[in-house]
Amino acid sequence: MGVYELFSLDGKVALVTGGAGLYGKFISEALAEAGAIVYIASRDEEKCKTFASLLSQRGYTVFGGKLDQGDEKSVIDLYNRIINEQGKVDILVNNALLKAMKSYNDPIEGFKLSMEVNAAGTFFITRVFSQSMIERRSGSIINIASIHGIVGPDFTLYEGTEMDVSPEYFFHKSGLINLTRYLASNLGPYNIRVNAISPGGLFADQNPIFVERYNKRTFLGRMAKGEDIKGAVVFLASDASLYVTGANIVVDGGYTAK
Repeated sequence: MGVYELFSLDGKVALVTGGAGLYGKFISEALAEAGAIVYIASRDEEKCKTFASLLSQRGYTVFGGKLDQGDEKSVIDLYNRIINEQGKVDILVNNALLKAMKSYNDPIEGFKLSMEVNAAGTFFITRVFSQSMIERRSGSIINIASIHGIVGPDFTLYEGTEMDVSPEYFFHKSGLINLTRYLASNLGPYNIRVNAISPGGLFADQNPIFVERYNKRTFLGRMAKGEDIKGAVVFLASDASLYVTGANIVVDGGYTAK
């Protein structure tokens, strides 16, 4: 098999949760560009359908759908839909995230809700969608973590900007990285690979003070662009990474290595 074929996703069926979000759009686009049939799903079904339509107009096979990750029936309904329409699921990208807290002193109810959606919900959707992979003895699961699952917050980046970070985000992203290792061990006997990607901060017109400080924290001197995550996603989804599992690929311009 040639190297270009290794990276091809022709004939593969993928689900990207939160696939119309900031990083989700680029993840969905990358899988479609590599040849996969892509389903984009989140609580905002119309947003997913609109983005799916845009990609379809470019000649890709992309569908939008509804997914409430905190609702078990919603997860099962989406799984049944994809199986009925495609007969299989080859790739699952756990990208959806509920940010229920904005700062340290927000009501504790937000943290409790995030546990239901980000922790239990991510595990449940993985367990449901891996059924198809187990039956076929093949599959790739990609968990979108964060550099904030690796290092603690640098609050000096936010001083004077009215920006902040919440404790739940660090909790869930760190947990997702180790859940990746657990799932890789549990599903490895079925030839299912489970890996994580930890991207750095995505530039989205943040406060210029924050951006300048953040840029200085990286080796490459800039925040991430959406396209920066595409290569890692396609690599882990494709046969190019057939012997890679339980790994966490850091895509952060050197932020965590500095």
